[in-house]
Amino acid sequence: MLLSAVIFLPLIGAIIIALTRTIVNASAIKGIALAIALLTFIVSLSLYTGFDETTHFMQFKVQNSWIPELGISYQLGIDGISLWLVLLTTFLTPICVLAAWGSIDKGASGFMISLLMLETGMLGVFCALDLFLFFVFWESMLIPMYLLIGVWGGTRRIYATVKFVLYTMAGSALMLVGILYLYFQNDNSFDLLTLYDKAGTLPHQRLLFLAFFVAFAIKVPLFPFHTWLPDAHVEAPTVGSVILAGVLLKMGTYGILRFCIPLFPEGTVAFTPLISTLAVVGIIYGALVAMVQPDLKKLVAYSSVSHLGFVVLGLFALNSQGVQGGIIQMVNHGLSTGALFLLVGMIYERRHTRMIADFGGLAKCMPIFATIFLIVTLSSIGLPGLNGFVGEFMILLGSFISGAFSKVYAVFAATGVILAAVYMLWMFQRVMFGKLDKPENQSLKDLNLREIIVLLPILLFIVWIGVYPKPFLSRIEKSVNHVLKQHTKAMAAIGESQNAVVVDAGLKGERE
Repeated sequence: MLLSAVIFLPLIGAIIIALTRTIVNASAIKGIALAIALLTFIVSLSLYTGFDETTHFMQFKVQNSWIPELGISYQLGIDGISLWLVLLTTFLTPICVLAAWGSIDKGASGFMISLLMLETGMLGVFCALDLFLFFVFWESMLIPMYLLIGVWGGTRRIYATVKFVLYTMAGSALMLVGILYLYFQNDNSFDLLTLYDKAGTLPHQRLLFLAFFVAFAIKVPLFPFHTWLPDAHVEAPTVGSVILAGVLLKMGTYGILRFCIPLFPEGTVAFTPLISTLAVVGIIYGALVAMVQPDLKKLVAYSSVSHLGFVVLGLFALNSQGVQGGIIQMVNHGLSTGALFLLVGMIYERRHTRMIADFGGLAKCMPIFATIFLIVTLSSIGLPGLNGFVGEFMILLGSFISGAFSKVYAVFAATGVILAAVYMLWMFQRVMFGKLDKPENQSLKDLNLREIIVLLPILLFIVWIGVYPKPFLSRIEKSVNHVLKQHTKAMAAIGESQNAVVVDAGLKGERE
């Protein structure tokens, strides 16, 4: 029941706010939302303390019949792959509530209801072990995200929101077809765990792989499916950008690792060269486009295209180093890029502009802001000792050792690290250093206590993962190794089946 409590506590909080919004003020509504989000995070810590890192099996399982006539069950569970994504979600949500405290007054109840409903949807995606239940959670998060951007976003919010929803629903339609096909192949059951055992015998693997992969690639977003992301980020409110970059994009990479790789091994092997190429193109393309952006928020948005390209490259290295690096980099990106969006939002609230040219010399009047911005910037470019280095190093190592041609991928991907240092440090230099010669900037106030409290927990984990990543990696290792072992086993079964077909054809030819 622990997983159910973690998933549905935010929904209960949203219902409480909906019932009390007419009798309490905006501050009380924010207080309720913060209390529920903090309670959810505290309860979710039991997943960490009670997690058994010595096994790959699903833990904290819940399984109840939901619609037995259709083979649909309420089935939940987590392993090392999903643990940190669940904790990342519950960690970032109270930070987002606190970050929105000073900027969201009009419609505060609707905003907090949407945010808490979104948390329930995201947590459900990471915990569902029934394909139908997974799809319900996957689709349910669209509505609150649509509202967060469409109601509280910028001037082009409707365009950005419609584009985001259309892209996502197009991918979802393909995935639904794949889910229905698997349902009939799985004896009219949506049980994911039983499907794993049949992975080597499932027909039409390449088509099924593509049906799922396109949906996840749009969500990542992998080049060339990325075009919805900059618009959504730029028009979203600060909190919307943090959740979008910190958690929603990880639903795509999580789906690849949870569904595409273990369920469709033949499709995975067939499309790995193409996907790895797209990942490397995304790494370099995202970095180059970020480099020329005049808008701080758009620069950070395009950096996500580059960073998520690293994650996809690590997953398709198909070895322990690459996949573990990909998972830890999902967490790292959520922390670092989430913090960058928070920082951009804080400076926007003061100056009501995000243009890099409108700043300069801010370190003189905002030293605390500049210091935190520098730490997060260095984390984003992978400085040793900070979290970004751990993930990027493991991804490049995994890619380099996965095969002869993969060394080429690793070399080109490494240029993304260099380009990241160029666009991030150049951006920091233009915003923070130089002359403080614009009158609008000279009177800017440094971060207040609330803003420092918002950022400090993220800084703690940025340093912790960078200095001592073992507690994070140790809980991932067994699950990753099991997925890779199952992938190898399924490929062997496919190979034996194909050999048998060849032998039968040969014997038939001899008899004729």
